[in-house]
Amino acid sequence: MSVNTHSLAQSTYGRPETPVKSMRSIEYDLFARVTKRMTAAWAARSGDFAGLVRALHDNTTMWRTLASDVAEPTNGLPKALRARLFYLYEFTAQHSPKILDDRASVDVLVDINTAVMRGLRGEGGGV
Repeated sequence: MSVNTHSLAQSTYGRPETPVKSMRSIEYDLFARVTKRMTAAWAARSGDFAGLVRALHDNTTMWRTLASDVAEPTNGLPKALRARLFYLYEFTAQHSPKILDDRASVDVLVDINTAVMRGLRGEGGGV
């Protein structure tokens, strides 16, 4: 490691005030960002349809990644929860084109993401 890289690593990771985030917290933050972008894109869809497409793509990609993870036999979540999360990915993938065709809104996807966020926070009512 070079001196500059070492100094940068030390200043970034060596500071005690740098918070360490749990995986749940990181997942929560991802869901929150994607959900916020999707909500904003829905509100602005008449003037920025491409923004809605991007937001739905990001949401579907997040869910596809989650589905891939819960499909792994080594995933530590309970089997029933893994199955529900995989189903929610399938629903999201099927619902998103309906939104783009103006046959549905993002409301149910926002509700799903919000329920997952509550579960990640340990507030119950999650998936």
